[in-house]
Amino acid sequence: MTDAPQPAGGRNRLADESSPYLLQHADNPVHWYPWGDEAFEAAREQDKPILLSVGYSACHWCHVMAHESFENEEIAALMNEGFISIKVDREERPDVDSVYMTATQAIAGQGGWPMTVFMTADGQPFYAGTYFPPDDRYGRPGFQRLLESLRHSWQHDRARLLESAEGITQRLREATARANAGQPGDEITPELLEQGVASFRASFDAEWGGFGGAPKFPSPGNLEFLLMHHARVGGAPAEGAEPGIDPTSALGMVLHTLRRMAAGGMYDHLGGGFARYSVDARWLVPHFEKMLYDNAQLVRSYLHAFQISGEAGFERVVRETLAYLERELLDAEGGFYSAQDADSEGIEGKYFVWTPSELRDALGEDDAALFSALFGVTDEGNFEDPHHPEFGRRTVLNRHRDPSEVARDLGIPVEEIETRLPGLRATLFAVRGQRVPPGLDDKALTSWNGLALAAFAEAGRVLGESRYVDIARQNADFVRSTLWRDGRLLHSYKAGVAKVDGMLEDYAYYGLGLLELYRATADIDQLRWATELFEVLLDRFRDESDGAFFETATDAEELLLRQKPFFDAPTPSGNGAAALLGFWLGRYLGRPEWEAVAEQIVGRVRGQLAQAASGFGSIWQAAELLLAPRREIAIVGDVDARRAFERELGSRFLPAALLVSSAGAGELPVLEGRSPPAGAALAYVCEDFVCALPAESASALAGQLDALARGASGADGAE
Repeated sequence: MTDAPQPAGGRNRLADESSPYLLQHADNPVHWYPWGDEAFEAAREQDKPILLSVGYSACHWCHVMAHESFENEEIAALMNEGFISIKVDREERPDVDSVYMTATQAIAGQGGWPMTVFMTADGQPFYAGTYFPPDDRYGRPGFQRLLESLRHSWQHDRARLLESAEGITQRLREATARANAGQPGDEITPELLEQGVASFRASFDAEWGGFGGAPKFPSPGNLEFLLMHHARVGGAPAEGAEPGIDPTSALGMVLHTLRRMAAGGMYDHLGGGFARYSVDARWLVPHFEKMLYDNAQLVRSYLHAFQISGEAGFERVVRETLAYLERELLDAEGGFYSAQDADSEGIEGKYFVWTPSELRDALGEDDAALFSALFGVTDEGNFEDPHHPEFGRRTVLNRHRDPSEVARDLGIPVEEIETRLPGLRATLFAVRGQRVPPGLDDKALTSWNGLALAAFAEAGRVLGESRYVDIARQNADFVRSTLWRDGRLLHSYKAGVAKVDGMLEDYAYYGLGLLELYRATADIDQLRWATELFEVLLDRFRDESDGAFFETATDAEELLLRQKPFFDAPTPSGNGAAALLGFWLGRYLGRPEWEAVAEQIVGRVRGQLAQAASGFGSIWQAAELLLAPRREIAIVGDVDARRAFERELGSRFLPAALLVSSAGAGELPVLEGRSPPAGAALAYVCEDFVCALPAESASALAGQLDALARGASGADGAE
C-alpha cells in the first residue's frame, strides 16, 4: 500500500535551507515555503493569501508558538488548506523582517517575534501580530480561531480584505516616503548633546542601573555615547555630592549600570557572556538566549569602562566574555556563529539554573553553602519556566550580595571567598557541561561578525593580548574568502554556502571592524578594504538628496518598502554605523567629503534626537565625534620599540583620537614626514595635524596625553 499523492504544493520545503531556524521547522506538518518567488507564485496560482511567520532560532516565544501551533496537526491543516505559509529567519533576511515589522507595528500597535503577517500574493499586509496562542488566552485571540476567521473573510469578504491591504500599504508607503525625505537639520551643538545626557538621566534607575523599568535591555550603543560624552566634557561631582564620581553624571550612570549588569543573572557567572535581556528591572532573570551581537558590543563597553576606571571587575568581564565567544561561537574557519538558544530539552534556562541539592552534590556541604550564599541559590529559587512547571523552581545565579556580608554570615575572612571561588566556579562549569546544551545557531552573519571583529581587535590592542588580535585576523580572512565576491559582500554563510546580498549593516559594521583591526595591527590593507566597503555604500546605498543610506542596495530585491534605518535596534542603526565609518575613513584618508557624511546623517535626525534619545545611540556617538577636538596620535618606528607607546595608548580611553601606528612615513596624511631613527620609535600628539615635539619615551607620551586631558593644548612647542 502506498501513500496517497499530495496535492500540488503539499509539502514542507525547508529541508534544503541553510538557516538553523528554518531547519527547526523542516519537520512541521505545515507546508512551509522559504521566502522566494515560488511561494508568491503558488499564492497566485492557488488563489490563497500568504501567512508570513518571522522569527529566529534563539527566540523562546518562537519555540513556544512552534510547539503549540506549527507542530499541531489540526492547526497545520488549517494553514495548509487556507494559506501559503512562508517561514523567514529574521537574522538571515533583516530586510524582509524590517519591512513587515514596520507593517506589524502599524497594524497591531506593537512588534516582536514571532511575527505573524497575513498578506496578499503581492506582499500587501491586511492583518498582523506577534505571538498567538493556539486558543484564546493572555488577552490574545487563539491562532486556530484567527486562521478560520481570516480564511472565511478571504473566501466570502475578499473585497474588504483587499481594500484594507491596499489602504495599509498606501499609508505605509506614504509614511516611509516622509521618513526617507527628511531635510537636513540645524547645526549640531554642545547643548544638544547635553539634552541627550539629560534625557538618559531622567530615565536612569539609580538603584539597579540601566534606563527605564522591566524588561531591561543592555543598550550598549547608549552606554557608549555616555562614555564618549564623558571623554569629551569630563564633569565634576554635583554640588553636595560625595567626593569621586557623580552617580548621575554620564560616567557615573554607565559604571553603575555595568556593575549591576555583571552582578545580575543576565551575566553567566560560570561561563561568561550575557543573555539577551532581563525580564525584571534588577538584571536578575533573563531570557537566556545569548546573541553574538550583544556580547561583542558589551565587550567594548566593559573594555572602555576598564580603561577609564582601572576597575579589575570590568577587565574580568571582558576576558570571560571573549572566552565565551571563542569557546562557544567561534568556528574553525574563523567565523562567529550567531547565537545560543534559551531552551535546553525544550525548557527555558534548564542548562543555566541550579538548586541547592545540585550544588551540594557537586561541591559538598561547606562549599555549597558558601556558593549558595554568594550567588543567591535557595530552595525557593527565583525562576521557573511557566510552560514546564513540573521542572520546578530553580535559581539563576547572581552576585547581588556583598562578599563582606556573606563572609560575616559564614564567619570566614572575605579574602577566603575570593581564594575559594575560582575553584568552585570551575567545578560547577564542568558539571554544567555534562548537561544537554542549548541549541546553537551556527550561521555566520557578516554584520554581526563585524561587531565581533571590532571587539577582539580592540581588546587585543588595549589588553596587549596577541591571541585576541590573531582571532580578529582570522575572522577578516574568513569573511574575505567566503563572503566577499566580486566587490560585494554577502550577508549569511553556513556549511560552505554564502547567500543573500549584503545590506547596509553588513558593509558598515564590517568596515568599522576592519578599522579596529587596522588600529590593532597597523596593517594598511585592512584600512584599504574598509575603504572599498564604504565606497560600495556610497555607490549603491546612498540617497544623494539627503546623504543618508537605504537599508538595501539599488539593485536589491524589490520589497514592499525601501527604508532608511536610523533607529538603533539591539544593534547600531545602519545609518549610525555608516556615519561612524564615514567619519573615521574621512579622518584617516584626508577626505573631508566623507567626514561630511556623518554631519549629514546626524543633521538628518537632528530634530528627533532629544525627543527619542534612547533610539539613537550610534548617531549620538557620531555627534560626539563631530564636536570633539580633532586630535591625532601617531606612533612610528621599529615594531618592538613601538610597544611601550602602544601600551600607554591602550591604557587610555581616547574615543575621538585618530590612532596610527606604523613603521614610518606612509600613505596616510598624519604619517607624512614621520621617519624615526633606525631601531627607535617616536610618538606624535597632534591637534588638527599640528603636532607637539615628538615624544621619545612612553612617559613623555603620557605627559602630553595628561596635558590634553587637563584641557591644555597638545600643540605647545609645535613643529
